[in-house]
Amino acid sequence: MKLAIMQPYFLPYIGYYQLIAAVDTFVVYDNIKYTKKGWINRNRMLLNGADATFSLPLKKDSDYLDVVQREISSDFDRAKLLNQFDGAYRRAPYFSQTFPLLERIVRSEHNNLFRYIRSSIVEMCAHVGIKTKICTSSEIGIDHGLKGQDKVLAICKSLGAETYINAIGGLELYAPDAFHAHGIDLKFIKSKPLEYAQFGSEFVPWLSIVDVMMFNSLEAVHDITSHNYELI
Repeated sequence: MKLAIMQPYFLPYIGYYQLIAAVDTFVVYDNIKYTKKGWINRNRMLLNGADATFSLPLKKDSDYLDVVQREISSDFDRAKLLNQFDGAYRRAPYFSQTFPLLERIVRSEHNNLFRYIRSSIVEMCAHVGIKTKICTSSEIGIDHGLKGQDKVLAICKSLGAETYINAIGGLELYAPDAFHAHGIDLKFIKSKPLEYAQFGSEFVPWLSIVDVMMFNSLEAVHDITSHNYELI
């Protein structure tokens, strides 16, 4: 069984979904510290030929809370976020294919940050045809006081993983010998270059998957998530 584990991210770039598609089971961390300046609740879209940030506003709280303990702000204007996507992409060739999906995702009634983002991941995967099983980390029977590689190994052993696949950015974080000692093959996923037409302007790479879907057919998006990467 091939396994991957990642933090939750709101409408992240295509590489996140390639990682999900590359494995049999995908574990989303809920009991992991929220990173204030990270990308958990924000990403980038194309606006007037340049990248622009969109985000989920959060209720003010301690910076030491886990993701599952954070709440979306009560004044989050879902219609305003949808209008931002509408204004940025209404002329895109696959707007009518993508916008109803965004409406379902953004209008989710969850106010808990983790549940809201997890719901968006499940919705997106179903839409593009990714059939990977998605699990929540806190539901796995391990010592959740473990950190880093030790926690990853514990999850792998608990779920019976034979191969663990990590994003390429974690290349220096894990020791192949430690995984091999437990009978687990360690691999890293690397997205291949991706470029497509964006209103005829200079291409802006690695935006949210929203951008990919606005300019590519559903079949093309499925092909990109399924094949446009390599394992090293």
